[in-house]
Amino acid sequence: MTSPDFETPLGPYWLHTDAVSILALSTQPTPDSADPALRQQVAEWLDAYFKGSFPALDALPLAPRGTPFQRRVWEALREIPPGRIESYGALAKRIDAAPRPVGAALGANPLPILLPCHRVVASDGALRGYSGRGGLESKRFLLRLEGVEVTRRARPV
Repeated sequence: MTSPDFETPLGPYWLHTDAVSILALSTQPTPDSADPALRQQVAEWLDAYFKGSFPALDALPLAPRGTPFQRRVWEALREIPPGRIESYGALAKRIDAAPRPVGAALGANPLPILLPCHRVVASDGALRGYSGRGGLESKRFLLRLEGVEVTRRARPV
């Protein structure tokens, strides 16, 4: 098994890239080495993020592979700033879609942490799922890191 590209507080991750883009941040090893320059960019981003500075995603060439609908949902995640949460319904309304397909697209997010699906919660503030390593415990950890109180139901804005 290949060594992980990143050791995070949530565990090891591997980066999947092509020659110019970041395709996935995965809990599964990749058979090919990630592009070293992209690996360095993501390492710096993750380091800053987990230290609480929450860098912008604009500098990372993210290109997750998915259906056009999935990519539209994932792109909408960029608009939820650190420390804020949004309900599945509000996100669905914002992109003119239904909440269930939005939830399914979030479950298929190939770039957990980077594309912040952890910032999406149920309309009553309940945490419903997380596609990244560690499930709901990781979602709680990421939200707390960003300053969202999750000991009780969070209140989406």
